[in-house]
Amino acid sequence: MGGFVLTSFKSNLGKFNKTFRESLMAYAFNVLGIVAGTTVALNLRLFEFAPWAIAIYPAMLSARGVIGGLLSGRLSTGLHLGTVQPRFFGNTKSFYELIHAVVVLTLETSVLMSVFAALFGIFLWGATVSDFVNILAVILATMSLALVIISPLTVTVSCLSFRHGLDPDVILYPVESTVSDLFVTLCYFLVLNLFFSHDSSGRYLIALLGLILLSAVAYILPKNIREHEFVETIKESILTLVLVAFIVNMTGSVLSKITESVGGKREVYTAYPALIDTIGDVGAVVGSTATTKLALGTLKSSFHAVRNHATEIFGAWAASLTVFALYSVLSLVIQGILTLNTFLTFSGLLFITNLMAASSIIIVAYMVAILTFQRGLDPDNFVIPIESSLADGITTISLFIALNLISYV
Repeated sequence: MGGFVLTSFKSNLGKFNKTFRESLMAYAFNVLGIVAGTTVALNLRLFEFAPWAIAIYPAMLSARGVIGGLLSGRLSTGLHLGTVQPRFFGNTKSFYELIHAVVVLTLETSVLMSVFAALFGIFLWGATVSDFVNILAVILATMSLALVIISPLTVTVSCLSFRHGLDPDVILYPVESTVSDLFVTLCYFLVLNLFFSHDSSGRYLIALLGLILLSAVAYILPKNIREHEFVETIKESILTLVLVAFIVNMTGSVLSKITESVGGKREVYTAYPALIDTIGDVGAVVGSTATTKLALGTLKSSFHAVRNHATEIFGAWAASLTVFALYSVLSLVIQGILTLNTFLTFSGLLFITNLMAASSIIIVAYMVAILTFQRGLDPDNFVIPIESSLADGITTISLFIALNLISYV
């Protein structure tokens, strides 16, 4: 009996260490989120031109997170099951239908984000029809640029990680989400600079990018409208997209409140993309490993079975606490205000944020995986898109609460 317990303990410790190491490796890419945050801190002036500019920034990150989450989840599970091959060209029919669905969902997500942003804007700052058109144009242009850059990178990372014996459930989404946040931020501020420039050619270029995305969807839909897997992906994602569109615009409203609270505290903006990235990654690791276990039959579709997933949960969470401490140092160094006192205060703020946000997103990711699987749906169409968008909101709200708890002014 004692030998069995010792063997079981060693096995669980080995799984914990593996998840911790691979999660830490994946989260390390979130340092790029500091670059994204620094970009935000350097471009705060652009938010002064229109009230919607700051409010839709989290929506931009989450919109791309929804698309990238679905793509990452389906790719990682498909690689494990053999329905997707670890290559870009000469792949399976399922792979190409997934890529086509991603293009269509990019347009759907952009339109939904714009509609909800305008609706929230009507009540918060008196949005007009002109504001809706401007928001739609900016989001479509940003998402079009991001699609061309990020989707090929996601496929490449999935193939390389699988070929080298790494678990794409642990590696893929954390890497994709970080790269996504960086490029979405860069693309967003590029588009904003074009939009608010005095040269009208900038707005023509923005309109052209939107038209290219519309044309791509017009080409893809007739070719795939009778393909079962393509149609099911679109249908199952619509409800998620509506929910996400509502949630992320609430996030934007909270971010506006944070902006009012912290004022010129640039270290908060510098760390912000990395924080929401990492909490989303924690949920992705927990959720994605759970969906693969459910598909393979090694995890029962029961809430009580969570104890059989504990090593993955605590490994992912411990790694997130480690990188939060790193974000504190980097943000303070970049802003030139690193001292023992500022490190302890800012690290305490981030630690409280992590405890609230990570525990919440772990529960969400596991529950969504179990509930969707129990209802005969594909969890990969729901888990990462829902948890990643919720992660942005939960992290933002947790940061706002933590700011008020310790009076970080």
